[in-house]
Amino acid sequence: MILVAHSFCLRRDRKQFERSKPYAPLATLLAAAILRERGHPVALFDATFEPCADGFGSRIAALDPKIVLLVEDNFNYLTKMCTEDRRADALHIVAAARKSGARVAVNGPDASDNPRLYLDAGADAVMTGEGELGAAAIVDAFQSGAPLGAVPGLILIEAGELRYTPPRRQEQALDALPFPAWDLVDVAAYRETWTRAHGHFSWNMAASRGCPYSCNWCAKPTFGRRYTQRSPSSIAEEMAQLKREVAPDHIWFADDIFGMTGDWIAAFAEEVLRRDARIPFMMQSRANLITEPVAEALAAAGAEEVWLGVESGSQRILDAMDKGTSVESVRVATRTLRRHGIRSGWFLQLGYPPEDWEDILLTRDLLRDERPDEIGVSVSYPLPGTVFHDRVVAELGARRNWRDTDELAMLFQGTFDTAFYRLVRDALHADVDTGMVDELRWHDLARRADAHRSSSPAGMELRA
Repeated sequence: MILVAHSFCLRRDRKQFERSKPYAPLATLLAAAILRERGHPVALFDATFEPCADGFGSRIAALDPKIVLLVEDNFNYLTKMCTEDRRADALHIVAAARKSGARVAVNGPDASDNPRLYLDAGADAVMTGEGELGAAAIVDAFQSGAPLGAVPGLILIEAGELRYTPPRRQEQALDALPFPAWDLVDVAAYRETWTRAHGHFSWNMAASRGCPYSCNWCAKPTFGRRYTQRSPSSIAEEMAQLKREVAPDHIWFADDIFGMTGDWIAAFAEEVLRRDARIPFMMQSRANLITEPVAEALAAAGAEEVWLGVESGSQRILDAMDKGTSVESVRVATRTLRRHGIRSGWFLQLGYPPEDWEDILLTRDLLRDERPDEIGVSVSYPLPGTVFHDRVVAELGARRNWRDTDELAMLFQGTFDTAFYRLVRDALHADVDTGMVDELRWHDLARRADAHRSSSPAGMELRA
């Protein structure tokens, strides 16, 4: 028996628990499906609704698996962050699996960035990149007794030192992969949580892997800087099968960028309509990719909401990020989506150097002008392997991760401190969520910004 697991416990993250929008672990279920296609008996430990990782012990005791694969959901953007609580749960699962006598392999951004933590906890190997695509090879090695050093895409410890085996070949023929093993999760639990909180049931899919753009704060530990796409017919067929077997009311496409080209999106709409597979969906894109034909095809296919990585209303901050978009393109994309009846969501990022108060006001004014339907606000988060991380690494202290996804902690020396950025976040949300302009709140923030800059040598230098 092979036990496939992930470590995200919804209750351990207050913000995500309160949002009540859990998604099944897509990469984990793909790993399980690939292994079953190879003839392996597979079970799942879905941590989502567990109170904490302690429940893993009872699952181990009941199944007595010989192999445990901890495959984090690399399609979920929260996995990149790896909060402190999530890391603790992952290490607990590894240690419990090793204590049971199982062979253990781990995959996820945090394990790739900090392999010794996981190897010291008891893992035999860390699988780099797309763990679901490497699962079969390491299972074969475990079962045959072949040396792990011959398996590509692993990090091992040999003679006390880390050893990296040659990279695994990247999979291009995504249509050849099986659909995720949806039957292994408690679909009813996901449905009940969603419908109780939101009145509908959403499910997740992925049409592609990776992103070819070069935003310098974005980590690409799993897919690299590439973009590999499934065919429109494959996606439409999965939607049709989901309608029959899972019956979601809504789909969340977890792609970094859904569709990429107008031709692909037009073909996708045709395939969906031809199969009667239309399910309302939400997706992510970039402002520069939203044109009239794209928005028209998306609406025909069922798009209800498109999230854009806007980041800032200041062009100098977008340029500092190597974002490759303009403030004007954000305006055009938002208006284009609205004309076609599609809601817009904006991801915003505060604190990216050299952001100052004037840049924050430009972001606020862009919000007020264009009125997106929803926003998500964070502060810049230094992820290993990025240009941004390299720029601020000297400013990082002992803490390199948030405790949970609502902490909004500045981990480096920004223009303002954590408390100030939390107030800005709240003010931005108030403008969007209520549609009311609270000038008193913004006057207070301006006063705080001036007080901070007048007392901060770094702030004075930035202002000058």
